[in-house]
Amino acid sequence: MDVLDEYTGHTDPGGAATRRTLDALTITKVSVGEYDNNAYLLVCRATGDALLVDAAAEPDRLMDVIGHGASRPQLRTVVTTHRHPDHWQALGAVAGMCEPTTIAHPADAPELPIPMDTLVDHGDTVRVGDVELEVIHLRGHTPGSIALLYRAEDRPHLFTGDSLFPGGPGKTWKPEDNTSLLNDLEERIFGPLPDETWFYPGHGDDSTLGKERPAIPEWRSRGW
Repeated sequence: MDVLDEYTGHTDPGGAATRRTLDALTITKVSVGEYDNNAYLLVCRATGDALLVDAAAEPDRLMDVIGHGASRPQLRTVVTTHRHPDHWQALGAVAGMCEPTTIAHPADAPELPIPMDTLVDHGDTVRVGDVELEVIHLRGHTPGSIALLYRAEDRPHLFTGDSLFPGGPGKTWKPEDNTSLLNDLEERIFGPLPDETWFYPGHGDDSTLGKERPAIPEWRSRGW
């Protein structure tokens, strides 16, 4: 698989992966599966340890992103952002091939296809080599949806699963779930984090909090 080093936040289904290089971490984004799911491979530049956000589909393509040579990153961890099947169809295969530590929130873990090694909640941390990621629990799209926050030197980088997209929050099925998700997004994401925060959603293109922030009142008024 081709991996392009000109990162824009866009990937095409079945196309090349794109890689962003930060001081301590590289972030590689690839689209997999029939629902254009994004999977993100995070690699600590100091140790070569890797973490995969959502083993969504197409395990062979995910393994191609990791690589096959002796110098490839070592996949130590797989984090599943939430329980919906399009985000874990390759989880069993990837876990079988690489034997990583598997992580999810306890509210969604029972719905996943294999047992989780570690359960995390709001305020916990997950490590990839020397890099620390903060767990943010966002209740609404599913009971156990989580985001991961990396506070890099350039700006915060946030992996939101299906809880936040360009254009609004993820789908909810009850008014109270929509309210819960919007409350968490305002209190735990838009409130404490700056406009330059770059976020990486579970489908489609990336965006920044500053670009989305003005639309929050509209999101509140339209409901789902």
